Amino acid sequence: MLSRPLIGLEQMVDTLKAAAESSRMRILYLLSCGDLTVSDLTEVLNQSQPRVSRHLKLLLDEGLIGRYQEGSWAFFRLSDAEATREFVQNLLSRVDPSQAPVDRDLERLALVKRKRQERAADYFRANAESWDRIRSLHVPDAAVEQAILDLIGERPFQTMLDLGTGTGRMLEILSPRFQRGIGVDMSREMLIVARANLDKAGIANAQVRQGDIYAPPVERDSIDLVAIHQVLHYLEEPGLAIAEAARLLRPSGRLLIVDFAPHELEFLREQHAHVRLGFADGQMEEWLEEAELDMEETLDFKPQESGEGRLTVKLWLARDRRLLVADEFSERQTESA
Repeated sequence: MLSRPLIGLEQMVDTLKAAAESSRMRILYLLSCGDLTVSDLTEVLNQSQPRVSRHLKLLLDEGLIGRYQEGSWAFFRLSDAEATREFVQNLLSRVDPSQAPVDRDLERLALVKRKRQERAADYFRANAESWDRIRSLHVPDAAVEQAILDLIGERPFQTMLDLGTGTGRMLEILSPRFQRGIGVDMSREMLIVARANLDKAGIANAQVRQGDIYAPPVERDSIDLVAIHQVLHYLEEPGLAIAEAARLLRPSGRLLIVDFAPHELEFLREQHAHVRLGFADGQMEEWLEEAELDMEETLDFKPQESGEGRLTVKLWLARDRRLLVADEFSERQTESA
């Protein structure tokens, strides 16, 4: 059972003071539905931008919400602090969404999200042909996704990080397992797609933000599961990305990597920016060992149709070994007593 974080008395008083205003509670409620910009909030609340900005500054100063930059846009979200976030969500769970003004806010929020989905659809239409060609070369995504769900298991955990989140699909399929998910991607266009997909699926416990896979905007030792799904083949230094992912894991946290086995399809390098043409188990094991992770599982998904020009999908699951070392030390101490 997951432990419940606690808040100091003075911090709780400050939190209640900051939230105890109608517009600020409305902002918190909207941010509980997903990350939003000042423009989004201005449109939904039907208030001036200076007024919305003042409310946001107060909530920021008291640590109830967070802010991150994405190009020229600033997005706001509920606090990353576990105790504060849970406390705010408990407060909001008492609000009746069917009563004014929250019901109208949610109606206008739906329009804002619909605009996101329209922008995402435009991007998909522009790139669908190249994506469909690659998908036709390997086993259907559904088979790999089911294997991921089976490997991760049904036991709930606190935090997931999806590096190179793309369309946000990993966050979507694993959302019932985690309390909070974060997707990171450098592409603003893909972040538009990911937000639209999460909105459409009604997923409020996952957010996406712009960031570098080599330096994700996430605290170290804070993540239970890191996923790197079909990303490593785009990178010049995959081992460095794996090492950085390992630093973000809590003791006994897990790293899930999905990518291709070695292949010779040069057109993927020439036409689709693939830097690496797949990865061998030996190379992957070396990188994981250097990152102080232990390999737990390796799965192969061969294409349904045999022959040249087909891709085998690989799945590697590794675990941070620190807790295992602690357990072994404890056992040695018991044996020597």
